[in-house]
Formats: sequence, C-alpha cells, structure tokens
Amino acid sequence: MDNSVVLLQRVVDETTHLFDNVGDDQLGNATPCTEWTIRDLMNHVTGGATMFAVSAEQGSVPDDVIGQLMGGDNLGDDPHGAWQVASQRALDVYAQPDVLEKMVTLPFGEMPAGVALDIAVFDVATHAADLATASGQRIQDEELLEAALAIGKRMVGPELRQPGVFGDEQAASDDAPVTDRLLAFAGRKV
Repeated sequence: MDNSVVLLQRVVDETTHLFDNVGDDQLGNATPCTEWTIRDLMNHVTGGATMFAVSAEQGSVPDDVIGQLMGGDNLGDDPHGAWQVASQRALDVYAQPDVLEKMVTLPFGEMPAGVALDIAVFDVATHAADLATASGQRIQDEELLEAALAIGKRMVGPELRQPGVFGDEQAASDDAPVTDRLLAFAGRKV
C-alpha cells in the first residue's frame, strides 16, 4: 500500500479518536485556528474529507457541492457519525488501484490525486492538532505529525501563506513538541 494511503489511515484513526472524545459541552470552545470553534473545525474537516473523496471519485467537485462542503453544515446532529461517513468514503476511494495517478481538480488547482492526498494528510493532521489542543487531548501518533510536517514543508510555499489558508510561519524551537512545531508551521501562535 502506498505510504500516503497509510498516512491517510493513520490521520483518520487519530482524528476519529479525537472526535470521539470531544464532549458536546466543548463544541463551542475556541481553537488555535482562531476563526473557528471546535464544531466549526470538525465541520471543516468533515467537509474536506468529502471534498477530497469526491474529487478522487469524479475528477472534480461541482461548484454547488463545494459551497456546501466548505460553507455549509456537514455535521448535522451527529458530528461523530458524519465524520465516520466522510472519512470512510475518503479511505475507500484512495484505496482503489491507480487512483493516485488520476488527475483531480480542487478549488486550489489541478493535480494528481496522490498530491491531493498529501495535502489532505497535512491539512487533517494540522486540524487534528488544533482539535487536540482545543479539547485538552493529545495526539498519540507523533510520527504521523512529523510526516505531516514534512509534507507541509514540501508543499506550502509563499503563495499559500494568506488569510484563510495558512498564516505566516510562527516561531517554534527545533526541540518543541511536534504538535507545536506543526501548528507553528501552519501559522498558529503556540
């Protein structure tokens, strides 16, 4: 199995663990991603998982579907169940033979599905770190976070450092916990 698909499974496992341990009373908590509460962040990650799955299934995501996935309510009354459905759909499509070479179009450009998968791993791992921080949890798979940080350093250039995408990289020492280094790279103040 391709390493990126393995990383996707690991990031889904960690994120599922985090979702499962967020209490309803925490959904309004602030996150390091300052414009979002925990519920907003969970909504974004769930919509993103569906977006990456649809792009790999169909080659692109229709504009009306993108609008729903990136701006609508993707959680309903069951955040945990919605995440389970979305993440399993992504896992299923990216496990298909030859899918990683397929060209896909996402809101930020056309690319092989394997590149989109790397973006998804980095994005979801970063938001998992946001969620862990905001909900008083800890990500157990630190190797996953190191891999996500390496992906981010390969893929995130100055063109993505803009409001609403990634802020300017923040300072974090080389010996800081990997969660802090990942969040600082993504522009979060740690």
